[in-house]
Amino acid sequence: MTLNKELVEALQRDYQSAPISEQDRTMLDYVVKLTRDATKVSPDDHAKLRAVGFDDRSILQITLIASWFNYINRVADALGVGRD
Repeated sequence: MTLNKELVEALQRDYQSAPISEQDRTMLDYVVKLTRDATKVSPDDHAKLRAVGFDDRSILQITLIASWFNYINRVADALGVGRD
């Protein structure tokens, strides 16, 4: 969480050019790939995460959290939650 409005806006525009750490960018690259097509995630993606300091437990947590958000958003969309 951050109260830095400029950072939030930069992340919303394009996380790849936002002023974040290599570790955060690598994690977000992984989450985007997982969100777009989880079948394309490979051991190479996990190796990239390990290379920037994530251990297996952290990779599992990132995967579970991103997957849960993807799931719950799809359920909400399917049920029309938040739509007028």
